[in-house]
Amino acid sequence: MKITGKTKIVGLFGYPVTHSLSPLIHNAAFEKAGLNFIYLAFPVKSSNLGEATRAIKALEMVGVNVTIPHKQKIIQYLDELSPEANVVGAINTVVNREGKLAGYNTDGEGFAESLREKSFSLKGKHILLLGAGGAALAISFSLLKEKPESLILTNRTLSRAKDISKKLASSRGEVKMEIVEFERRNSLPRAKEIDLLINTTSLGMQEGHPAPINLEQFSSSLFVYDVIYNRETELLNQAKRLGMRYQGGLDMLIFQAALSFEIWTGRKAPVDEMREALMR
Repeated sequence: MKITGKTKIVGLFGYPVTHSLSPLIHNAAFEKAGLNFIYLAFPVKSSNLGEATRAIKALEMVGVNVTIPHKQKIIQYLDELSPEANVVGAINTVVNREGKLAGYNTDGEGFAESLREKSFSLKGKHILLLGAGGAALAISFSLLKEKPESLILTNRTLSRAKDISKKLASSRGEVKMEIVEFERRNSLPRAKEIDLLINTTSLGMQEGHPAPINLEQFSSSLFVYDVIYNRETELLNQAKRLGMRYQGGLDMLIFQAALSFEIWTGRKAPVDEMREALMR
């Protein structure tokens, strides 16, 4: 990568950011695409978020990714939001279009795209989603666009699952939505009908964490998706033992990054090179 006076800057706003894999992924993509861009990680404290966001315009940056703890707070400094970001109430991508900052959330579509790559169609499927944080809401919004038969939500704090259901009310169409108490997750009455199980909770992120649900109650045809990407979780190990199809969060990470790339550049992302850089 050769930095010149014409090099365009893209970055990551968060705190902390030194652990981020995003610079690896995006700089590999820019190099493959032959674009004179560079991606840098900026440690932005909450007290400096407004100044940092205004600097995107002042420095004529192309845009930024946004991570913890700024995904919601940065919205007040933006000029417009995509429909997904408006519903989810959180963004992970900002693009600077001639001095106007637009916010997007690519998490949900990145998830859906990772399933399309595996030739797993969501249409007509019965889905169980664990968790009710920002990732759960973004993923649920994208799921509904694919017209599954039903979506069951469960979370340790029931009120948060209800909040997601309310936010998605205008987007659900004909999709049946149900909320199940977290205590009932291991004895679901129609467990055998579930086609896809998605874990968006933090259970599994650390060594020794148990699986958030017992998979033995489901059909062997169940597809298990854990959005955690830093390790193979006990949930995925259980799926492997039971002969179920399963997937970790690495592909979701890659595809949400690819969508950010496309928003910034208007070009198709070199997904294979992004994956290769991440695996290295």
